[in-house]
Amino acid sequence: MLPGILQQTHQWVAERLPPGGIAVDATLGNGHDIRFLADHVGDAGRVFGFDIQEEAVRRSRLRLEKESLDGRVTLFHDSHEKIKFHLYNRSILHIDAVMFNLGYLPHGDKTITTQTDTTLDAMRQAVDMLNPGGILTAVLYTGHPGGREEAEQVLAWMKQLDTDYQTVQYQVLNREHAPILTAVCKG
Repeated sequence: MLPGILQQTHQWVAERLPPGGIAVDATLGNGHDIRFLADHVGDAGRVFGFDIQEEAVRRSRLRLEKESLDGRVTLFHDSHEKIKFHLYNRSILHIDAVMFNLGYLPHGDKTITTQTDTTLDAMRQAVDMLNPGGILTAVLYTGHPGGREEAEQVLAWMKQLDTDYQTVQYQVLNREHAPILTAVCKG
C-alpha cells in the first residue's frame, strides 16, 4: 500500500533535514508538520512557523506544548511571504527544509485560503534560502475555489527552476481532487 500524502511528505523531509537543522512550516494549519519538524531537528535545531490565522497559531502552540517541543519553535502570526524578513531579523540566512500545505485550515474558516501571489513569493524566498541538499515541499489541494489555479501556477513555477534544483511530484491519480505533493530539492 502506498503511503499517504502526509507520511510521504514527512519521509522526504526526514531524508534531507539533519538533526540540529533549521526548518520552516510556512502554513501551520493544525500543527502536524511543525510538530514533526520540531521532533526531527532535536534540541539543537530550530523551527519557525507561519500562519495568518490566529487559530492555526493557537492550535500549533497547544500541540507543541503538549509534547514539550515548544522550546525549539518560534511561531509567527504572519504571512509566509515574510519568511526572509523574520528569519533574517534572527540572523538565519539558510534553512534545511520548508513545508507548505496549501488551501484552508482544516476544521476552520474555509473562506480563508492561501493565495497564489503570496505563496509563490514565499516559495521563491524559501528556495533562495535553502542550503545545498535542502528541500521545499508543497501539498497542493485542488478541491476548493482557487485551489486548481494555485496548484497550476505553483507547478509552472517549479518547472522553470534552473537545473540546480530537482523537482518531483507525487499524486494518487485515480481519485478526483487528490492532493498533489511536490518537492524542490537543492543540489
